[in-house]
Amino acid sequence: MKVILYISLFICLISIKVHATEINSYSSFVSTISGKNNTEKINAIKWLSNTYNIERKQAIFTSWINGKLYINKKDKILYRIEKLNPDLNGFAIDDGKIITIANKRHFKKIRVNNNLRNEIKKQIAIIDLTNNNPALRDKAITVLIDKIDFPLYSLMKKHAEEESNEKVKQQYQLAFANYQARNSSGEEQLHAIAILGKNKHPIVYQTLTKIVTASQNPQVIAAAQYGLDAYKQQQRIYAGIETVFFGLSLGSVLALAGIGLAITFGVMGVINMAHGELIMLGAYTTYVLQQLMPDHLAAALILSIPAAFIVSGCVGIMIEQGVIRHLYGRPLETLLATFGISLILQQAVRSVFSPLNRSVITPEFMSGSLTLNPMLLLTYNRLYIIFFCLAVFLVLLTILKKTSLGLQVRAVSQNRPMARAMGIHSQRVDALTFGLGSGIAGIAGVALSQLTNVGPNMGQSYIIDSFMVVVFGGVGNLWGTLVAGLSLGIFNKFLEPWFGAVLAKIMVLIFIILFIQKKPKGLFPQRGRAADS
Repeated sequence: MKVILYISLFICLISIKVHATEINSYSSFVSTISGKNNTEKINAIKWLSNTYNIERKQAIFTSWINGKLYINKKDKILYRIEKLNPDLNGFAIDDGKIITIANKRHFKKIRVNNNLRNEIKKQIAIIDLTNNNPALRDKAITVLIDKIDFPLYSLMKKHAEEESNEKVKQQYQLAFANYQARNSSGEEQLHAIAILGKNKHPIVYQTLTKIVTASQNPQVIAAAQYGLDAYKQQQRIYAGIETVFFGLSLGSVLALAGIGLAITFGVMGVINMAHGELIMLGAYTTYVLQQLMPDHLAAALILSIPAAFIVSGCVGIMIEQGVIRHLYGRPLETLLATFGISLILQQAVRSVFSPLNRSVITPEFMSGSLTLNPMLLLTYNRLYIIFFCLAVFLVLLTILKKTSLGLQVRAVSQNRPMARAMGIHSQRVDALTFGLGSGIAGIAGVALSQLTNVGPNMGQSYIIDSFMVVVFGGVGNLWGTLVAGLSLGIFNKFLEPWFGAVLAKIMVLIFIILFIQKKPKGLFPQRGRAADS
């Protein structure tokens, strides 16, 4: 009797389970996804993907994966709700009807976990295979490339026959080769492995590694290993290119920071220890303009370039007029005085903005990255900084070569007594030169604000690097400063993976010390008064 009872209970449980997982209508779908069984929810997602129109499926899937899908507990209708607060609106998925939320307790959020999220992404990608936008079709294949089973393979084959975009066709070819390399055998598998070995997509490494470790066929293993070696070789090449790119971006910042110092140091012979704080003022100018124009971040960043030049330039002129002018010919006292000024500026910033770091938001046009291929991505913010550095350098070079101020600056730097004898007001030139160098430091602060947080101590991180760039390139020589900044940036980035960030900087410093023992005047030594002193 007990045996019969247990068997009856078991059969009842099975029937309940079958009934619970059976999804044959939209109402049962809604009931399932509002429940707690994640396995049943995955079945519900698959059921929906095979039924109903694309618009409804896409509305449900996108709302669900973004955490904005809710069910009304009373009428069992699904809604997309941006924020569940009284008096805000909800949008019915079924008919697009807009309702006003009276009581948020009437709504229950449809939860999503990683497994559900992956399945939803897969179904959205399948929908996007038929999208009119080639970029979305390309992205869909990328999402599906490691999730292809035979039914999906057959479906994608049909779409591939109708595809007209060449880039999307190549993505289909890669997806099919990846599927065939994993699931076929013989010549078809070898041909698929050969196609994979020529591609740069990350899935190539995963698939070929799996084949090398799992296959029993020596010919297949040899082909996969050959493709894997070719992939790794390409990876090393593009990793080197990426390192050079990061080095150029770091070098551009060093060059910008060093150019201003090269002008003041080369023309006036002043060791300005407050140069880092002038960079800091430029960065804070960017932050302030973003606070004043929160809805126009791109315009705020563009306006911060002349604003930072003016702010740092004016502060530089005040430093020259108030302190440095009285200390010419006394380099040690100038060093100590400017070091004191740097402490004053740091404390002033702490008093105004607090000691906490401030974050400057990167505008949309500088966000993201330029994808040259799957192995090489160049971030837009660093790319813009490289071009920005070159633009500032060319503008400054034009000023020094083509304007009367530039002519006077070069005359004073080469022979101050002779320049005075020719009627050049050297004191005015000194003030304008110091202001120009300080303004360039402020512009460097604008660039730095896009790479790191803005804080009272940020200038101290670059003052030593600025002096190294100036000494290495040749005191007072702009071309030397540019070459030195870019060279040291690349050198530093190549050393970092081997020795770490701190030890890499120490090694760069040791290299410069050894270099100036051999060439004390730098790569491009200055001619004239600076060379004779």
